[in-house]
Amino acid sequence: MILGPKLILELVKSQKLVENLSDRELTNPEGAGFDLRLGEVYRISGEGFLGETERKTADVTLVEKYVAGETRTVVIKPGDFYLVKTIESVNMPQNLTANMKPRSTTFRSGIFIRTGNIPPGYCGGLTFGLKNEGPVPVSIEMGARIIHVQFAEVAGGGNLYRGQWQGGRVNAKKKEVQV
Repeated sequence: MILGPKLILELVKSQKLVENLSDRELTNPEGAGFDLRLGEVYRISGEGFLGETERKTADVTLVEKYVAGETRTVVIKPGDFYLVKTIESVNMPQNLTANMKPRSTTFRSGIFIRTGNIPPGYCGGLTFGLKNEGPVPVSIEMGARIIHVQFAEVAGGGNLYRGQWQGGRVNAKKKEVQV
């Protein structure tokens, strides 16, 4: 069951379910979740390794970062792939999971977002992939709403996240044994 805005706003206030929400989301959220904003953009380089027991992600370089009160824009050219992070962060309790969905204006502009599940027990920033699969460059202002997050109850409770991405880091700086 997807939680509605009234309940998730109560959880924001009582348990800090989502931190750094915009005033719009705190006062008048749309749909059945929250729109989250573009906070950081990273270019990836080097190479990655995904082994059976060890992994190392590609290197990252910060391209642009949201600064309150400043207008900053990043241009995503056709074929460009970036890792992006939201301004908001989450504190997931054991009984909830969340999924991120692209806003329709992103894919209507040729921008496709690659997301994953946010498991029970995860606390930190949200990082995902963003690629311009369209034929034209797209300018995105830092702080723009680009993704929608929905929260759902885990019937019977979930197992807490114990992975290395806890806290919201963007990449692994060296090869790591998987938890």
